[in-house]
Amino acid sequence: MTYSKEYRNLLVETSDRVAKIILNRPASRNAVNMEMRVELKEVLGLISEDPEIRALILTGAGKAFCAGGDIRTMKVPMPDLAGRKRLKDFHVWLKTLINLEIPVIAAVNGVAAGVGCSLAMACDLIIASEKSKFSVSFAKIGLVPDGGSIFFLPRLVGLTRAKELMFTGRAVEASEALAMGLVNEVVPPGQVISRAEELAREFARGARNAIALTKRLLNLSMSSDLESILEFEALGQDICFGTEDFEEGSKAFLGKRKPTFK
Repeated sequence: MTYSKEYRNLLVETSDRVAKIILNRPASRNAVNMEMRVELKEVLGLISEDPEIRALILTGAGKAFCAGGDIRTMKVPMPDLAGRKRLKDFHVWLKTLINLEIPVIAAVNGVAAGVGCSLAMACDLIIASEKSKFSVSFAKIGLVPDGGSIFFLPRLVGLTRAKELMFTGRAVEASEALAMGLVNEVVPPGQVISRAEELAREFARGARNAIALTKRLLNLSMSSDLESILEFEALGQDICFGTEDFEEGSKAFLGKRKPTFK
């Protein structure tokens, strides 16, 4: 599948079965406007249908990951139910991102505020620069947190810490974000992309079906009971037992070599 189309608000790159989406509005610290939303919806749809892509990196151009929604493009105040429609449209491609059957890594190279923080949390892993900052700052402009942050944040840092961060909207430095479990890893500023690419290539070499099912089951586990997950686990394993990847993995294990998954 080709990704040669040029976008006004995104850069899209592919290499070694890894796709990279770069939010590309550095002058506004990559704030999300409506046009960027449309472009993200299109690109994520293409990636979801591309069997050659095995991992995705989401990052931002310049010195920021994403400063949130572009308030300059919002009608203030909005007519009744216009805000709900705006968010429902946003949720369409957000769910595509969350449900991609490949690992998604947020490479946070600077500020991740508001919906920018939500986007990072919607990814499977977060690799953060030492200079990055995270804030669910919606309360500071009189809004409810959106972009799935009300779902993700308490699951990452705990309910009471999530309440504190959302009520105050304060910025969290990278070291504190790591300590509270908000991010997976903190690296020097110049190594964020290279570390994310290293992990993405490692995931891309893995067994795609097994990783896809594992991700799906983990997501289900957040809102399921043990009995349901055990049943899903058994069904997922039954699928994997019949794959060429399991055959290759077994042979590689017995032969004491690295597997080459197809």
